Amino acid sequence: MTLQAIKTEPAMALPAPSAAVVALPPTPKRRSASRWLGMLRHAAVRAVPPLIVVVLLLVIWELTCRRAGSTLPPPSRVLSDTRDLIIDPFYDHGGIDKGLFWHIYASLKRVALGYSLAAVAGIALGTLVGQSIWAMRGLDPIFQVLRTIPPLAWLPLSLAAFRDGEPSAIFVIFITSIWPIIINTAVGIRNIPQDYRNVAAVVQLNPLEFFWKVMLPSAAPYIFTGLRIGIGLSWLAIIAAEMLIGGVGIGFFIWDAWNSSHISEIILALVYVGIVGFVLDRLIAGLGKLVTHGVSAS
Repeated sequence: MTLQAIKTEPAMALPAPSAAVVALPPTPKRRSASRWLGMLRHAAVRAVPPLIVVVLLLVIWELTCRRAGSTLPPPSRVLSDTRDLIIDPFYDHGGIDKGLFWHIYASLKRVALGYSLAAVAGIALGTLVGQSIWAMRGLDPIFQVLRTIPPLAWLPLSLAAFRDGEPSAIFVIFITSIWPIIINTAVGIRNIPQDYRNVAAVVQLNPLEFFWKVMLPSAAPYIFTGLRIGIGLSWLAIIAAEMLIGGVGIGFFIWDAWNSSHISEIILALVYVGIVGFVLDRLIAGLGKLVTHGVSAS
């Protein structure tokens, strides 16, 4: 039998060994870059829409106020008129001739004192009203009547009582911001679950322990809601009060600029007032999220 007659079967092709794809863990640099990209993306999502709106409003304001006969200056003129105030907010030439930093600082000191007093008294009274049915029946109608009085209506009475503008302004801040703190604290205390009260009775907590361990943690979201409303009202009240009591303060700065017909300075001061008010609100909101572990509204 010849070799040619031998029929050989074709050799079967063996599959090549497949290489297993192994996903390598990301390096620290990649993890850091990914984290930064995520943070930038989140910041862009939150910051870009308001920036677009602000730019559009500035463009509309510029085009509208550039026309002849306009009584308000356009943004470009506001920047040129207030350039010195923006560049050097820390100057102090004595008296009321000070930079915007010192006016805002004076206003913030008054707000800090009046608001702190209102926070302490408001939480205490709100706890009393929320915990005691007799206190609620006796005090709540009075609170509901007093909270409707406008802030500036208290100023003549406080000036007559204190004979000085500084304590009068602090009193106006106090009496303006205390009502939302009282009301929200009382609502929070009344909404404490009955189960919490039952457990406190079982473990025989004394009133002070019940206040610190049950009342405040349970009512904290409501309390910080009242505190956020109160800080906004405090900032509004001090601006209005300072227009009347005079002295150093951002409210008086606005009134003095009006008397001097410096409209650009008024606009700049209003921008600063809005920014400071926003920062104060964010501070209270951040503190609320920290204390309540993210439960309070942001």
